[in-house]
Amino acid sequence: MARRPLPRILSSGSASITRSREIARTAADGATDVLHPLITVVRGLRLLAVSGRQKWVATPKERRGPKLFLGAACLLAVALVPYGPILALVTVMGAAAWKGRERTPVRTGPDDAETARLRSLYEALVPYFSTPDDPAPLFAHGGDWDKAFDGYAFDTDGRLTRLRVSYPAYFTDGEAAARARIEQLLHTKSGRGREYRFGWDEEANRLVMTVLDALPTTIAAQRFVTAPGETVLGFTDPDAVSRTVPVRDGDMTVDASPVVWRTGGRSTEPHLLAVGQPGGGTTTLVRSIALQALRDGDVIVVDGGGGTGEYGALAGRGGVLAVESGLGGALATLEWAAHETERRLIAANRARQSGHPVPDDIRRPLWILLDRPGALGHLAAADGRTDPLELLRIPLRHGRAAQVTVVLAEQFDALDTLTETVTTHTRARAVLGPASREQIEAVLGAEPHTTPPPEVPPGRGYVRLGVGPVLRLQVPATPDPYDDATSDAHRQAVLDLLPGRHTPVEAASAPEPADEGPSTEQVPVAVEPAVRPVEAVPVEAMVAEARPSEPLAKAQPAGAES
Repeated sequence: MARRPLPRILSSGSASITRSREIARTAADGATDVLHPLITVVRGLRLLAVSGRQKWVATPKERRGPKLFLGAACLLAVALVPYGPILALVTVMGAAAWKGRERTPVRTGPDDAETARLRSLYEALVPYFSTPDDPAPLFAHGGDWDKAFDGYAFDTDGRLTRLRVSYPAYFTDGEAAARARIEQLLHTKSGRGREYRFGWDEEANRLVMTVLDALPTTIAAQRFVTAPGETVLGFTDPDAVSRTVPVRDGDMTVDASPVVWRTGGRSTEPHLLAVGQPGGGTTTLVRSIALQALRDGDVIVVDGGGGTGEYGALAGRGGVLAVESGLGGALATLEWAAHETERRLIAANRARQSGHPVPDDIRRPLWILLDRPGALGHLAAADGRTDPLELLRIPLRHGRAAQVTVVLAEQFDALDTLTETVTTHTRARAVLGPASREQIEAVLGAEPHTTPPPEVPPGRGYVRLGVGPVLRLQVPATPDPYDDATSDAHRQAVLDLLPGRHTPVEAASAPEPADEGPSTEQVPVAVEPAVRPVEAVPVEAMVAEARPSEPLAKAQPAGAES
C-alpha cells in the first residue's frame, strides 16, 4: 500500500510559522523598549495611587475633612499660579517615574547553594550536638537548621565568613577536647586556606565562628608612639586590644593595633621568651626589641646562632655594651650582667635607706638579649664550663627591681635545654612561625582561639602576656640591614633607627664616618652608661669592680624577689 503524502500546510508551513513567531517576538521586544518610559510612569502612578489610598484609609474619619480642605486649597493655588498646572503635571510624572523604576530585589535569605552548604554543615554537627535521650533535639538528621544557625554571612564566592551556632546545654563545652572537635569540623567544612576564630559563650550556649583577615606584613621597623617602659612586640587584630598607634605602612600612615609589652619595676611580665622554628622570625623580634630598647637604655646581645652576623649592625653602636657570639665572651658578658644586677640592687637599697633618690645609672634600663642560648649551653657542657643560662638566675629573679630585662629566643628542638628559672620567670611568651596547637599550648599555657594560618610569613605567630588572652601577632619587618636579600626600604628603615657608633675621645671632633658595613674593630664588652663617660676596660676588671663587697642577702631590698 502506497504511503499518502502529508498535506502541504504541514510539510512546508512549519518554517513560515517559526519565522512568524520570531517576527512577533522581535516586534514585542521593540515595542517594550519604545514604551518602557510609559510603562514605568504607569507603574509609578499605580503605586502612588495605592499608597495614597492606604494613607487615606489609615486616616481617622475626624481628620478627613481638614485633609480634603487642605488638598482643595493646594489645587486652587496651583491653578492660580502661572504655569502651575504644567509644573504640577511634570512633578507628578517625575514622582511616578521614580516610584515605578525597576529596583534590584533585596536578598532576604541564602540562595540554593548557600542553603545546601548550611544544610551540610548542620548534618555534620548532628552526631556531636545530639543524644538519643533528648525528647526535642535541636540537632537531628533531617531537622530544621534555621533553629540552630541564627546568624550567618557569606562572601562573594559563597563561602561562610561568619556563623553563630546555638547548641544544646548538655554539650560539654567546658572540655578542651570537645571544643577542639567542633572547631576542627567547622574549619574543615567551611573551607581550608583561611584563618578562623571561635568564640564560645558557655553561659548562652552559643558558638560564633568568624573568618579573620590576614595581619599586615608591610609595616616595617620605625619609631612607635609609646611611653617609657613600653615595647611594641607587633600588631594584632583591631578588636583584640583597646589601643591604636599611628604607623607608616608604605607611603601611608594608618592606625594599627599594637601588642604592647610593659617592663620595669611595676611590670608583672618583666622577661620575655620567644620560641619558633628556623626562619619563623624570633631573631627579627629580638632585633626589633633591641632597636626600641636603645632609645633610653643599654643593650647586651648574646648570639648563639654560630656567629652568622645577624646582629652585626648593632656592634659598636651607642648604648650597645656588647655583641657576643663566642662561648668565652658570652660567659664573661653574662657574668658581668649578673654582678651588675647585684650592684644595682645594693645601690638602690642604700639610696632608699638613706632617703636619697635612686642614681640615674640605676634607673637606666639594661636589656640582656639572648638568641639561641641552647647552642652555647651545649658547647659549655662539652668544654666543662658553666651553662650561660645559669648566669641568668640573678637577672631573671631580681631584674625587675634593678631595671634589668631579659629576652630569650629559642627554637622548639632546644626547649628541653631551658632551665627552671628561665621557664618560671619568663611570663611573657611568644610563638612564631609554623606550629601545631599542642606546641602553642605547651609554650603559652593556653590554646589559641584561632586556627593556625595556612601560610606563615616571617614574624607571624601568637603572643600571651602573663595570664592574658592569646593574641595573634605579626612582628614588624626588622631584617638585618647588611643582608643582601634585604630590600632597600627595610634596610634604610633599620639604619635610621640605629644610634651612632662609638667615637674615640681623641677623635671626638672628627666627623662620623658613613655607615658602610659592620665594624671590624674590637668592641668593648661593657661600658658605663652615657651619663658617666669612662674609658673601656677589660671584662675581668669590670667584673671585679662590680662584685659587691658584702653578700647580696644582707643588702638587697625587701621586695627584690617579688
